[in-house]
Amino acid sequence: MIPRNITLFRFSDAVSRDLASQGIAEQLAEYRVREPGPVEAVTSGFASPFGATDERMTIATNDCIAFVWQQYQRVLPAAAVNAEVEKKLRKVAEEEGRGIGRKERRRMREDVLNAMLPHAPVMPRRVSAWLDTANGWLVVDTSSRRVAEMVVTALREVFGSFPAVPPAPEESPRVLLTDWLANDTLPSAIALGDECELRDLATATGAMVRCRNQDLDSEEVKEHLRNGKQVFQLGLVFAERMELVLSEFLAIKGLKPLDILTDTREQAESDEDQRRSDLTLATLEVGQLLSFLERTFAIPRPTGA
Repeated sequence: MIPRNITLFRFSDAVSRDLASQGIAEQLAEYRVREPGPVEAVTSGFASPFGATDERMTIATNDCIAFVWQQYQRVLPAAAVNAEVEKKLRKVAEEEGRGIGRKERRRMREDVLNAMLPHAPVMPRRVSAWLDTANGWLVVDTSSRRVAEMVVTALREVFGSFPAVPPAPEESPRVLLTDWLANDTLPSAIALGDECELRDLATATGAMVRCRNQDLDSEEVKEHLRNGKQVFQLGLVFAERMELVLSEFLAIKGLKPLDILTDTREQAESDEDQRRSDLTLATLEVGQLLSFLERTFAIPRPTGA
């Protein structure tokens, strides 16, 4: 229903207009993912939100266009590759009585990889995302910046150009998060959760404290702040509807709907209707959270093309 993790990007109103003029589903279909061939280590592309056999590539609701980026990767454990290389090295030593130089060893390793690759298991990775064309957000359900960037790169390949950028807040998240926790100055829409990550940038080692299942109003936490540590991640409750951990980069982790939200979830008659219903609820609730972040941290929407 609600994304578990969110990495955000922003795009301009001009980009939204360009997206509205394009047949996004048809364009994504031209880059539909396929499984890797025998000598391919990885393939990626787009998949249907409705399942592998469905031809539809998007779901639209609340001015949002949802899609799925998928990657297939053959998994070759390094230990297995190294063991096979060592076996071949021993064979050469026993049969030919000579050592092997670096260049020949590298070529031998490549031969081993090529021989093992067709038999390696294929692991899929599915990443859900949506484009909020009304407000200029790309919402990617991942905590990995690297994976999120791969989704953006894939969209750029599809559209030819997609100038989406990470949020660039005018208010420092680290400063605000630290002030909220140290001085109890949280906006009325949020309350403290039960976890945080504190770091001391003044020390050579960057001393760090991670708290979980902790009363963040405790004297122990306050003492760390008085000693100069700053908040890099903070657990929050938004509008009594969702729990989350917000990072200094405005990445959202561990997003979890509370009972008041899950109780409003409608039970549809079919899997397809359930997907649509869940997406409508998710885009609405996350949209309210993003509006709060935009106002609180003064996150500008990019201008220009």
